[in-house]
Amino acid sequence: MKQARMMRLFGTSGNCFDVAIDHGMFNEKSFLGGIEDMRHAIEVVASARPDAIQLPPGTAPILQSRPGKDRPALVLRTDIANVYGTPLPRKLFSEVIDRAVEQAVRLDAACAVVNLLMLPDEPEVYEACIRNINRLKPACDDAGMPLMIEPLVMQDNTNGGYMVDGDIDKILPLVRQAVELGADIIKADPCDDPQEYHRVIQIAQGVPVLVRGGGKVSDQEILSRTRVLMEQGARGIVYGRNVIHHANPAGMTAALMAIVHDGASVEDAMERLG
Repeated sequence: MKQARMMRLFGTSGNCFDVAIDHGMFNEKSFLGGIEDMRHAIEVVASARPDAIQLPPGTAPILQSRPGKDRPALVLRTDIANVYGTPLPRKLFSEVIDRAVEQAVRLDAACAVVNLLMLPDEPEVYEACIRNINRLKPACDDAGMPLMIEPLVMQDNTNGGYMVDGDIDKILPLVRQAVELGADIIKADPCDDPQEYHRVIQIAQGVPVLVRGGGKVSDQEILSRTRVLMEQGARGIVYGRNVIHHANPAGMTAALMAIVHDGASVEDAMERLG
């Protein structure tokens, strides 16, 4: 059963493009741009036919109620946290939703995703993430549900919120820990130099690595970075704001799908944007 669900994500090319629209789980207003109307956002992205859409349990039924056989696979967000935004709350937390795997099965998800957060001087959040993963892993195995672990290395909160830290020497050990905790799929940070990403692939020991997008960047930058990451051995991408905040989300999805599945050049991908 787990392999069948993995095939729904990786399809015939062996790669995957997952569009993340789960930002509403993290209580940060700036994340909501472009997804104020989730029915519209899901319809626009789903119509562009990425391999998967990453959603919380509250809005996942919108995707799953779309008619027809060709809708993207569901990746279900199973945890909630309050580590973003300005100012930060006095107490930070990360908590898995109740009966997460049961909800994933009921919603016909292809995968469950959970964070592994490494925040400076916040060991309690890291410990909570470990507990979350340890709760999910055996339940996922029992249900044949692939578990995607998202190791996130964050900078300090000098500017009022935790931002991604692209230091590969910090990314590598957290990715390996996610592997050892039993990840079926890794959703990892990009590093400062994408040409080094083969090191992340190697440390993952054969577990497929999807690379998250991080913050919004220019079309040229996100397409060029994606091309390099795929050449370095990534099995795909999980992008959110670079798609849903784009003036042409369907065109950006088509451009990224061309790189991920067809090995398109950046120039050819740019043409898909129109």
